[in-house]
Parts: sequence; structure tokens; C-alpha cells
Amino acid sequence: MLPYLFILLAIAVRFLPFAGPFNILPHAWHFTPVAASLLFFGARGSRRQFWIPLVLLAGTDVVLTKFIYAYTFSWDHLVTWAWYAAILWLGTALREKSGPIRVVGAALASSVSFFLISNFAVWAAWPQMYPRNVNGLMMSYTAGLPFFRGTVESDLFFCIAMFGTPVFLHALAGWMHKSSTDHTAPA
Repeated sequence: MLPYLFILLAIAVRFLPFAGPFNILPHAWHFTPVAASLLFFGARGSRRQFWIPLVLLAGTDVVLTKFIYAYTFSWDHLVTWAWYAAILWLGTALREKSGPIRVVGAALASSVSFFLISNFAVWAAWPQMYPRNVNGLMMSYTAGLPFFRGTVESDLFFCIAMFGTPVFLHALAGWMHKSSTDHTAPA
């Protein structure tokens, strides 16, 4: 149940209004639980239902692109959707062993890969934005740097929160069970 709830949370956060200085983003500087929810779904969700987060997030991208941003739709979205699938697959590596170091490593891998892949795709797909040379590619990466910090912070924060939630719930259930048995013990 949690993998599905976290995917829905990721979608909801992408639609939250941001009243920052630029007022152009529905989410503050790319601080979203998208990568974390995909990693968690890959680790804890049903492999036969991997299509669900892919379809939901791709649909969200279409709605955001066409109706919120009013941008044209292009092939670089396919790169993002392939990245979603890759992060789901990366999450499967956390299925058996999801210790803190592995979760943090997967979160950082998600952040870095999204930065590199998405900015490259924008450079390649939109020649009117950046020249088709090394300087143009570096301009694309430079333009993405302010968002990279939010991506890293959100991926780390949400991965720790999401992967920590079952641990916390298990500990809470144990504490509640112990507490209820202590009160019913004979005097």
C-alpha cells in the first residue's frame, strides 16, 4: 500500500502552487518526491505493476507540460519516462538490502542521473535554447544547477522518509504490542 501512496504523494506535490520569486514552478526548485517514490516502488512494490507509476507520472508530465506550463510536447519527455523506468529498476536493488548507505547511494544516483540526462535531453531537443556545441551543452548544465540542489535535497529527504516509514511503523507496532501486554499482565 505504501508504494502506491508515495507515488500519489509525488504526483500531488508536483501540482502544489509555488509562490516564490519567479512564480513559474508548481513545485519549489524541483523539491519533489518523484525519484524517492520510484525507488521505493521498485524496492517494495509489485514488479508486475511497475507500469502503474510509469503511466501515472507520464500522464502527469503531459498535463503539466500542456496545461500548466503551456509548452509544446517533444521527444525529450520520452527520455524522462525512460529515466522513470530506470529508477524503478534501480529500486529493485533495494528489495533485499535497503540499509541507509544503499538508500542514500540510490538517492544520489537518481539525482545525478536526472541532472545529467534531463539537461542533455533539453540541449539536444531544443536547439533554439542552446547552441549545438560543447558551450551550449555547458550552458544547459549551468542553467540546471539551481535545480540540482533541490533535486539532491529532496531525493535524500524523501528517500530517508519513505524507506524509514516502514521501519518506524514496525517499531511503533512493537512498542504498542509491548505496551498493551504490559498493562494486561497479572499483578
